[in-house]
Amino acid sequence: MRIFASMKERLNLTIDAELVESMKAYAASKQMSVSELVESYFRTVTKPLQRKNIVDMVDGLEAANEPPADWRAKPVRFDMEAKYGV
Repeated sequence: MRIFASMKERLNLTIDAELVESMKAYAASKQMSVSELVESYFRTVTKPLQRKNIVDMVDGLEAANEPPADWRAKPVRFDMEAKYGV
């Protein structure tokens, strides 16, 4: 069994002091370090987009509601006659 450990590298960022304090508070509320927070964000941003299969998208659609019972009782022609006087 092989265990691969990822190599960590140091990165220096210049960020507004107020934002740093906000980031520290947010990271603490999520029980994370600021480094973990930044790394998670970078992983999300750099992840390649995965295109959905059209079949999966169609399967995920909800069925349409049933049309009203009298939907064919009044053809569009009558609406056009009233509107345009044809």
